[in-house]
Amino acid sequence: MFTPSRLRLARARLGLTRTKLADLSGISLRTLTEYENEERTPSDDNLARLSETLLVRRSFFERDAIEAVPLEAASFRKLSKTSATRRDAVLANAALALEFFEMLEQHFKLPTPAIPTLDKLGPARAADLVRNQWALGDRPISNMLHLLESKGARVASLNHEYGDIDAFCFYRDAAPYVFLNTSKSAERQRFDLAHELGHLVLHSDTEMETASSKEREAQANEFAANFLMPTSAVRQQLLSGASVERILTARSYWKVSAMAMTHRLKELHLLSDWQYRSTCITLSERGFRREEPGGVAPETSQLLRKVLYGSTARISFKAAAMDLDLSPNEIRSYARDLVPMGA
Repeated sequence: MFTPSRLRLARARLGLTRTKLADLSGISLRTLTEYENEERTPSDDNLARLSETLLVRRSFFERDAIEAVPLEAASFRKLSKTSATRRDAVLANAALALEFFEMLEQHFKLPTPAIPTLDKLGPARAADLVRNQWALGDRPISNMLHLLESKGARVASLNHEYGDIDAFCFYRDAAPYVFLNTSKSAERQRFDLAHELGHLVLHSDTEMETASSKEREAQANEFAANFLMPTSAVRQQLLSGASVERILTARSYWKVSAMAMTHRLKELHLLSDWQYRSTCITLSERGFRREEPGGVAPETSQLLRKVLYGSTARISFKAAAMDLDLSPNEIRSYARDLVPMGA
């Protein structure tokens, strides 16, 4: 038995074209094309070459066909700046990560998805309503990652090779999946998680296809800013014309980046155009454009920690890899920086 979609997926996840795979494996381009188009089945020797080159076990190619993650279902940011090869690699990795979470569901009871759909509301109103439904009040979100996981979101790490992609999300069989770039600062990751929550709340798959990317991203950003820094609570902090030091105190309270806090004050007309520009220049000079000096610690996954390190039941990276016919390192990549790597 040979499943062509498995070959296409394994190749795409490594960012390989057929031509490149032909060079690396020593199998002709024509032959590879025939394999992927279901016109021919690999010999044992070629199957071994493909397994070695693509870093999967031979039995990987004998598993059931795998459904790819369609581009229109994913909420990519800055998609126009991402090459098709890199985009396809990220989506292929996501498809394999789905199998990892499906395997976990066979062994553990994962939280039931409970993220509301509020596509008829504006981003700010939707953010306020979600806060109200989840009884969050107007307090800072203590842990965005734990919050999303508790509401049924399956969160995995993006491969750090694709640093040009911040995060993306989609639904599969009513379950929300979020892929997070854990190489960013903790504050940036929290905003990314809130941004992806905005997509899940505001945008159906149909809207992903029809609404413009720029419009969707603006809506998700507005949702995230309101969700992390609710209007009424920020106004109560008397931050009109705030100095840089007061802004840094506020960003620590809300657990957001200094730049995000500054932009929020500008949105709420608490900083003038001149004050906003001046503050951004000062923060940039002090290193806040790319990093977050004195920021919070990165958040980790409660769900993955429990299934990988649970006291009563657990599954190791090695066992998960054997189950999915992948390498342990590949499974570790789904949890990179989200849990310790000793399992």
